[in-house]
Amino acid sequence: MKRLGGFSALALIISSTAGCGWIYGEDGYFRDRGSDYLEARQTAPMQLPADVNAKRMDPLLPVPQQIADSTAEGEYEVPRPQALAVRADASEFSLQKSGESRWLVAQRVPAEVWPVARQFFEDNGFRIAEERPQTGEFSTEWQRLDQLSAGMATRLSGSANGGAADSETRVRVRIEPGVQRNTSEVFVVSAQRPAGSTADVAFTSRGDNAALDAALLDEMLASMARSVEQGGSVSLLAARDFDAPSRVSLSEDGNGNPVLNLGADFDRAWSGVGRSLELADVRIDDLNRSLGVYYVNLAERAQTDEKPGFFSNVFGSEPDKETIDARAERYQVRLTPVGDSVQVTVEKDLNTVAPADVARRVLDLIQDNLG
Repeated sequence: MKRLGGFSALALIISSTAGCGWIYGEDGYFRDRGSDYLEARQTAPMQLPADVNAKRMDPLLPVPQQIADSTAEGEYEVPRPQALAVRADASEFSLQKSGESRWLVAQRVPAEVWPVARQFFEDNGFRIAEERPQTGEFSTEWQRLDQLSAGMATRLSGSANGGAADSETRVRVRIEPGVQRNTSEVFVVSAQRPAGSTADVAFTSRGDNAALDAALLDEMLASMARSVEQGGSVSLLAARDFDAPSRVSLSEDGNGNPVLNLGADFDRAWSGVGRSLELADVRIDDLNRSLGVYYVNLAERAQTDEKPGFFSNVFGSEPDKETIDARAERYQVRLTPVGDSVQVTVEKDLNTVAPADVARRVLDLIQDNLG
């Protein structure tokens, strides 16, 4: 009935407008205005009364001075417009501090921050000893400050114990998904030992030299901002594997309910599951990160930013809210931290587990799209 109504409405529109010059004619409301600019004429600037004190009024869309006039002959190539100079109200990178902890926040995904952070250390003389793009970590070798670039050695020499000639330093950088979507958090921790020592000094949570860590973050902040202005690169390896857990296995709990076990911390697991649901074309109606829950509707495809066209609306191909609610298959995908891993389960609601076949189908989709 809805499609029939759409055809009727379209037929009524066409029949009622046929031959109506007042709509499409030369003086009609919907006449072609594509050539109106050819008849446009410049008028004198608006004059204000002499007793009015007003600011200078500049044209909003000034006419370029070097343009072809109406008497020009032959072919004329319209010049390309100049690029707009856009200034952001806030920087994409900022330093955050909580107590004695400091870290850098980037308004970019980890895959874009990774190559910029790594390049910063290499450009300043640090030698990369180990890197794990899948977990967002890399560390440098043991080095004295005089082995770094001259500029970096000078900037870090003022840090407490940073410029000591009888010590060696190594740095670990960790890039994690931020609390807000499409953001990253960068943590820098250093470790020190006497020069010439072969002791394997472990990294601590706050580092051995807070002043040196803070100086590195300050320099990295300035370097990243410059790199983005010049056009930064994207690590495809990190983009593909950053939020992919190292171990994924599908098993059952004591009651026989399917459970997906992810060998990752909660942040990485949360990001990976969300990305997998999108790749599997599963509709996410809502989410609650603090509860670790994605609210999905298996009866619908993933939501997109594309809006339906005119004919989609006329012929009723886009389902309305009542139709969606009537055929909805709503479930909750819940993430629960368990030790060093995360368990993913599917529930009908807070007190009811989903049927085993439904849960296994959803968890299979997540597992297939995690890698």
